[in-house]
Amino acid sequence: MGFKGWRKSRPFWGAMVIIVSGITILWVPMNLYLSTFLPGSVAMIGLLFGGLIMLTGMLAMFFPNSSRMLGIMTIFFSILSVIGALGGFLFGTIFGIIGGSLLIAWRPAEVKEPQRKLEMSERPAKIG
Repeated sequence: MGFKGWRKSRPFWGAMVIIVSGITILWVPMNLYLSTFLPGSVAMIGLLFGGLIMLTGMLAMFFPNSSRMLGIMTIFFSILSVIGALGGFLFGTIFGIIGGSLLIAWRPAEVKEPQRKLEMSERPAKIG
């Protein structure tokens, strides 16, 4: 199985949108780094939520079975990131909501089992 098969077996695009959202949300507090680490700074919350959003995106890549829960957490963190990082000027919030929705909607592909040939004892008897 190559990269294409690996990508199709997990919510790849939803996770990528979430990682971009986390980077966008982290951009605001990182540019305010002089005031981010002061006591009582709200920008520290932006670092926390941006990091958590990036973490949920990476976890969705490697644990696709928990994509529904991770999508709900991403939407929650994206909305809360407006408090500490302005939501990445709201672009990060919008990307986070879209990525979380993609994770919630993702379903694993159904595996088709090859049909096996029936043996003589399994075939129905001919009548007439």
